[in-house]
Amino acid sequence: MGHRLFAGTVSSLIYNGGALMGYTMAEVIRFVQDNDVKFIRLAFCDIFGGQKNISIMPDTLKRAFENGLGFDASFVQGFNNVAESDLFLMPDPSTLSVLPWRPSHGRVVRLFCDIYRPDGSRFEGDGRAILKEAVRQAEDAGYACKIGTECEFYLTEYDEAGYPTDILQDKAGYCAIAPLDKGENVRREICLTLEEMGIAPERSHHGPGPGQNEIDLTYTDALTAADQFITFKSVVKTIAARDGLFASFMPKPFADQSGSGLHINLSMIKDGVNIFDNNAFESAGAGKSFIAGILDKIAQITVFLNPITNSYARFGAFEAPKYITWSRQNHSQLVRVPYARGVPGCVELRSADASCNPYLAFALLIYAGLDGIGGKLPLPAPCDLDFSSATKEALAGIATLPKNLKEALTAAESSAFVRKAVPARLLDKYIEAKREMWKSYAEAQDRAAFEHQRYFLDM
Repeated sequence: MGHRLFAGTVSSLIYNGGALMGYTMAEVIRFVQDNDVKFIRLAFCDIFGGQKNISIMPDTLKRAFENGLGFDASFVQGFNNVAESDLFLMPDPSTLSVLPWRPSHGRVVRLFCDIYRPDGSRFEGDGRAILKEAVRQAEDAGYACKIGTECEFYLTEYDEAGYPTDILQDKAGYCAIAPLDKGENVRREICLTLEEMGIAPERSHHGPGPGQNEIDLTYTDALTAADQFITFKSVVKTIAARDGLFASFMPKPFADQSGSGLHINLSMIKDGVNIFDNNAFESAGAGKSFIAGILDKIAQITVFLNPITNSYARFGAFEAPKYITWSRQNHSQLVRVPYARGVPGCVELRSADASCNPYLAFALLIYAGLDGIGGKLPLPAPCDLDFSSATKEALAGIATLPKNLKEALTAAESSAFVRKAVPARLLDKYIEAKREMWKSYAEAQDRAAFEHQRYFLDM
């Protein structure tokens, strides 16, 4: 059932550090044979964006490409039940990367996979398939979508027994330098490792919180951006652990410090013109309607951008957004359209966090923007209020993001837009899991302890 995936001719394989710039099954198999590769990790994500993998030996690779690799999906949360547990992983050869931290002799490589049912149909719970469909619909409307991410995370120390603690790596602040900034070398190693894997970091710096760091990735196509973000989280945790540190992407791990967000930057190009470039945005309606679509749908899709109870502790503090507003320069707004100087114009969404499934998050943002363009939605006036000092009178009537996971669930469940964009089976399983999460949180005697125990290590 896999042959149709690999039709057409592509460029020759080029090995550049750990990145493989090629796309055919034959080229990937040849690389594995010629470069002492002993293990191939077939990677995929559950419906919540958690990475999973199955390792195979080189002799199994050709069969996996041609027929898929079967696995028991009943053990993956949100996938199938025991009665219909068989699914198949189909490796995507364009995603091959060497894992640089593994031995050079007996190399380990990784391939992201698409997921299929035994009859050859796409599995509804495969986030890559959902994002591919969103990209296809954008292309049908004449748009190419590029995405870049800005992600924050905290670094803490381990105790003598090897368990992560709440002891922050340093006491530095925003854009600090060494010796106050003790994350400088770790960020450098992370960026160099990402480069070896074919992922281009754009910049890195210390975050506003003590022990907090930020690394931004350059723009690429939407599917690659989602794959790269999954890889990014794995690299950060791996390199930090190698340096004796623990990395947590928990949205709000410390109540009195800045939360960790995932800022998503989208560019939309039509007929060679980026609709968010300065002149195009000011003179045409498409960019404004795209943003209006996001503002219109944001409450309905927040449960996918902020999927855990702790996500909502960020909102409204330390410049994290709370109100459904936009601006060109104000960093406390939900959506920002920064003035472009030497870089692609973009719309920046500032509410998401790294606990999201990037495939679902990116797809829903694309759909929301396209819905705004299709409906020619008017963009409200920009908001340049300083929310930290604004009066109640100034804030009256401004819509807010959902206050907690329960509100976000209610908005998603009643949304015809969400039900059109997300396959019914996946949506039902996702909502069910989040209801259980909210119930456990609501019943916890110590909610802060509940969140720390459940999220700090896993995010």
